[in-house]
Amino acid sequence: MPAPKKILIDCDPGIDDALAITLAHGCDALDLVGLTTVGGNVSLDLTTSNALRLREFLGFPQVPVAAGSAGALVVSRIDASEVHGFGGLGGAVLPEPRLKAHDGHAVDFIIDTLAASPGEISLAAVGPLTNIALAVRREPRIVEWAREFVIMGGSYTRGNRTPAAEFNIAADPEAAAIVFGAGWTVIQIGLDVSLTALATGQVLERMRGLGRLGSELLIPSLEFYGMTTAHDGPAVHDALAVACVADPGLFEFTPAVVDVETAGRFTSGMTVIDFNLRGRLPNANVARSIDVERFWDLTLESFAQAAARLPWPGGLPGSPRG
Repeated sequence: MPAPKKILIDCDPGIDDALAITLAHGCDALDLVGLTTVGGNVSLDLTTSNALRLREFLGFPQVPVAAGSAGALVVSRIDASEVHGFGGLGGAVLPEPRLKAHDGHAVDFIIDTLAASPGEISLAAVGPLTNIALAVRREPRIVEWAREFVIMGGSYTRGNRTPAAEFNIAADPEAAAIVFGAGWTVIQIGLDVSLTALATGQVLERMRGLGRLGSELLIPSLEFYGMTTAHDGPAVHDALAVACVADPGLFEFTPAVVDVETAGRFTSGMTVIDFNLRGRLPNANVARSIDVERFWDLTLESFAQAAARLPWPGGLPGSPRG
């Protein structure tokens, strides 16, 4: 069996970020080496607190959490608290964290972590791309040091923050433009694909058998996120980026040139995706479809592993279950 792939997640927890982190922690194919936070779904204070809460609830205290950028490079900060709840985790209420965040800034943590293991660590960004853009500006060699770079963001057909723009890109279009122009091949999972992987009522029923993980995190967050039926439910966007690192064969990709609109009155934050290339070299592999059944099998198997690793209630993070 191959060694687990190391993964560093830049995130803005956020309900779907919490699912992505749980997937990374529970998946045998992955080795979570760090979480960095950015202001996005909710404020930086809350995204960092949520990452710390998740670390202790799930039980991986050895994994650093580093706080990063509170707002965008140029535009005013936006959030999605109307979607994720005031605290960011919907109806889930996790205990106050007892362990602190890493002393340094997320940008330095990203650079230092990738520099220490060039070619070994997959970087996944599932929030606004501010931290990644600042890291690229400060140390352009990270585009060579990352084993791969996967984002959840953008789309080629639609938006959700505006008719043209997906939230993570709309939150910091200038940062996204820097990241797509940095010289690496971005693996892009956009709304076109993420809106097909839904937490239906049948999926939630499978989660109800996961003990405290289901009852205290997964179910209350997802039920806040949206109504579920046998064939419909909320999308779990960010989890797809982590699943892509674990098993890229879940997706079909097409090389493309991706530009980010930063000046349009109605289109700021839009990812303009050209699959025809028009004489340009592609800067991205854009997901066009996902095997939804296999995705949920991977995700729920990983959630089951995470459920089995939960520390005892009130115990030290990472403490054995007996």
